[in-house]
Amino acid sequence: VEMPLLLLNSYQQRIVGGDTWCNIYAIFGSFSGIGGAATNAAIAYDRFKTISSPLDGKLNKGQALALVLVTWLWSLPFTLLPGLKVWGRYIPEGFLTTCSFDFLTDDDDTRVFVTAIFIWAYCIPMILICIFYSKLYKHVRAHENMLKEQAKRMNVQSLSANKDDNAQSAEIRIAKAAFTVIFKLLFKYFETLKKFFQIFFLFICAWTPYAIVALIGAFGDRKLLTPLATMIPAVCAKTVSCLDPWVYAISHPRYRAVLQTRVKWLGIREETKETNSESKSVTTTSET
Repeated sequence: VEMPLLLLNSYQQRIVGGDTWCNIYAIFGSFSGIGGAATNAAIAYDRFKTISSPLDGKLNKGQALALVLVTWLWSLPFTLLPGLKVWGRYIPEGFLTTCSFDFLTDDDDTRVFVTAIFIWAYCIPMILICIFYSKLYKHVRAHENMLKEQAKRMNVQSLSANKDDNAQSAEIRIAKAAFTVIFKLLFKYFETLKKFFQIFFLFICAWTPYAIVALIGAFGDRKLLTPLATMIPAVCAKTVSCLDPWVYAISHPRYRAVLQTRVKWLGIREETKETNSESKSVTTTSET
């Protein structure tokens, strides 16, 4: 949404439309930025619930809609308050082609505002992400230890050495099938942990530069904040916003499969279980 204004401002080398369009640009940026940070925390909560309680932890449609609503309502206070000049304000930043909240005015009101938005938009989502994924990690580790103990009790280590399938007992065959399923679940858990590190890394890259620059502007040496230094946060946030769709959605096979069926003009060719089974049956028929 901001891109047309950014391109126009960059071409004109100034904020086109004065304070009004500066406010509009900053409102879009604040709403999407704080909402994106809250969305990261919501994704962490959803993953924790789904993985730790696979039978009853999955969110239903109503719960998912409520979570989305809360996520975007979270971004409203520190979007509207500066926009309406109730508390804080929006000003041009960097090369004077973008706008953000004011963290440069030297007064107590600005410092309190910067502290509040720092806690609201950065610290709280970060803490929630760490809490949910740390709980998920502990759950995965506990589950893994339980499986190791179960494997020892069932002497699963000897399964690979036994090559005579006809001589295997029913208990051993059942154990093999059970642990095949269990190892698949563990693989899914570790894939979720890998996704956590991606989300956490992108969150750090997107919003830590803004947090550092804002805190320096409010409490530190403002001489360090050159136009180039204050543009770094905007560049980082916009770069990460380009990567987020890939990490959260496009890289997921099920999401690509839905896009393949509903948005056919994208030309996505995602292999599904049905496609694989059909190809295998065709291959078997041709061989016979």
